[in-house]
Amino acid sequence: MDQLTPDESGGVSPEVRKVKKKKVLLMGKSGSGKSSMRSIIFSNYVARDTRRLGATIDVDLSHVKFLGNLTLNLWDCGGQDAFMENYLSQQRAHVFSNVGVLIYVFDIESRDFDRDLATYRAIITALSQFSPTSSIYCLIHKMDLIAPQLREDSYNDRVAAIRGKSDAFDPVPFATSIWDQSLYKAWAEIIHDLIPNLPKIERHLKTLGILIEAEEVLLFERASFLVVSHWASEIGQANPTTDRFERLSNIIKNFKQSTSKYTGTPKSAEQFCLLELKLSHFCMFIVKFTTNTFLAVILPPGEARFNSALENAKLARKEFESLDSPPKRGPDRGVSGPNSEMAG
Repeated sequence: MDQLTPDESGGVSPEVRKVKKKKVLLMGKSGSGKSSMRSIIFSNYVARDTRRLGATIDVDLSHVKFLGNLTLNLWDCGGQDAFMENYLSQQRAHVFSNVGVLIYVFDIESRDFDRDLATYRAIITALSQFSPTSSIYCLIHKMDLIAPQLREDSYNDRVAAIRGKSDAFDPVPFATSIWDQSLYKAWAEIIHDLIPNLPKIERHLKTLGILIEAEEVLLFERASFLVVSHWASEIGQANPTTDRFERLSNIIKNFKQSTSKYTGTPKSAEQFCLLELKLSHFCMFIVKFTTNTFLAVILPPGEARFNSALENAKLARKEFESLDSPPKRGPDRGVSGPNSEMAG
């Protein structure tokens, strides 16, 4: 395969490739669905398995590694009143300092939405004090419990009220449910906004797609199997199924769940390194790509084109690996200058 075009500087310096950590607060009242969505996205649960999850006690801290050297320090904060009061008083500076992202979950069926808003407002005030540059995402959750004809109005009313309590912040809202692909769409967009080096990754993905004559190329994050970047040809852009990425994430997660069940492997295991699908009107493969990613390629039918694309995708791994994983320790690590730069 032809060499992918490096960035203008001729490479990625060690400084660019240092591990980046983001503190992410996952908050909302008790029972709003925070831990359920976290288990689905990061622990390969399916929706029905979340019924056995208990309430979160205080803060459940986890570290999730993503592509682009990003590590999420995910703080799943218990939503009981006593915990909320503690976060806002004794632990105020500890909880709300150095926050990169706040994800606040609202239960659409809450019987005391005014009280929920008051708690959210108090959290916004604390965030303004200690992390004024953080990003905020608001998930209006459990939308499946609202009658279809009432969902849009209910969602819009909630979003308007939330924006009115957000001060200088501009929260990004999503309507979500654990029972459909809306949860994957919301989290995919959140993670997409957090990935460092994303413009470079997307340029490489476009170059690869054109070289292998693909209709679409999708880059999945390994831990969550969310689509964090994609490229589409004119044919791919004409696909009328606008939620196909979220559907595919959902299908693969369920496939991994079934594989784990029948092979006895952990849910967090990769489960497969290559999946091929060849049909009369299109072909697709999903292959382990870099340390933290899988690559899906959709192609027109044809055995020769399929085999060539698969081999070229494997050859392209090294071009993406430099943007994905931290550099290995070596004698020149941390040294600046033209000789220390790595191919981009």
